[in-house]
Amino acid sequence: MTEDNLRNARHADRMARKKALIDAHIAEANIDTGILLVLTGNGKGKSSSAFGMVARAIGHGMKVGVVQFIKSRTDTGEEAFLGKHCEWHVMGDGFTWDTQNREADTKKSEEAWEIAHRMLADPSYDLVVLDELTYCLSYGYLDKARVLTDLESRPEMQHVVVTGRAAAKELLAIADTISVLENEKHAYASGIRAQKGIEW
Repeated sequence: MTEDNLRNARHADRMARKKALIDAHIAEANIDTGILLVLTGNGKGKSSSAFGMVARAIGHGMKVGVVQFIKSRTDTGEEAFLGKHCEWHVMGDGFTWDTQNREADTKKSEEAWEIAHRMLADPSYDLVVLDELTYCLSYGYLDKARVLTDLESRPEMQHVVVTGRAAAKELLAIADTISVLENEKHAYASGIRAQKGIEW
């Protein structure tokens, strides 16, 4: 048997063993329920990942709602495209270092949560994205207990994605899936400004 044949045989054996393990894990996962995903960390891609799930859900004919906390831009590519196919609310006045007004930021956050609360109470929504919600909890703009209660009381099959840095430990405790994105390298650190189609 040639070296290539031996390598191919070893590869086939390794993949067969891997498939058996994966198939066993898939067979064990037999629960259907809505999941709470938290995308956090200092890296780029939290909102982008959430909006990828929005596109995926829309592709399956699911009803989707998006509430953007903090952010105020209404010229983003994701809203221009995805907003035609789902309910989309941009509810912020801009980044907190721009507004510098805790009272106004709190009011805007509370207004945004009323929309989120409505979606979380409505079983017709299959997926709800709460973009940048973590900041509203860490800055105390929203009542954390109320937010957690609304998330835990949502319809059984409803999926929710929460994005933002520094997710509260109480939020992480009730999440089903947590992804922490970290920067290995970022163009901004080299003086490259935010680029259309990449950052917005």
